[in-house]
Amino acid sequence: MNVLPDVLAFPLLSLAGVTKTFCGGRVTALRDVTLEFARGEYVAIMGPSGCGKSTLLHVLCGIEVPDSGVVTFDGCTSPRHTEWIRLRARHIGLVFQAGHLLPTLTAAQNIEVPMFGVIGNRLERERRAVRLLARVALTDRASHRPSALSGGQQQRVALARSLANSPLLVLADEPTGNLDSASARDVLDLLDACRSDSGATVIVATHDAAVAARTARTVMLLDGAVVDDRRV
Repeated sequence: MNVLPDVLAFPLLSLAGVTKTFCGGRVTALRDVTLEFARGEYVAIMGPSGCGKSTLLHVLCGIEVPDSGVVTFDGCTSPRHTEWIRLRARHIGLVFQAGHLLPTLTAAQNIEVPMFGVIGNRLERERRAVRLLARVALTDRASHRPSALSGGQQQRVALARSLANSPLLVLADEPTGNLDSASARDVLDLLDACRSDSGATVIVATHDAAVAARTARTVMLLDGAVVDDRRV
């Protein structure tokens, strides 16, 4: 009898020997990076400004293509451009330092945006947006546009939007960088809950040790290279 391997035994995401350069090779953002990320893992990517944190997140979701090396996501090795588009739409949630909400749409409508092309039923999109707003304690702000929301509220909407399609992976790039301490705690609490409730892998790029302290593993970058990788 053939026994299927337990998918949980395999990493959700891995990089092998990944290098990424810019400016015709004059600037090296990542240097021979080899990492694995387990399903449900909570990881901080730390390092000084310019060390390659954002580039690493972009490579992890296919926004940037490495010059060399192999990226594997959920069993798909070195996805092509069209495959990455599909993977990001269905399985990857992105949160940036600035919320990047569409200014002409309401909070609920912003959350619905990633669902188009994935969830065809309009009522289901609307119901899911309502549930996600409740999850980030913003039910009463559903009809508000971004200009009527505080910075912390905008980032909570952005986090809810990243969860729109129940992703396997959430990537957050300095998600608390523009927030006051109370709003930052709220966003970090939501990231904690996202991982524990849904089992998503959460990877946060940050320069803040207090943010990294919330995670179970910290990967340190310096000049594009991994210089430390430790688990709590």
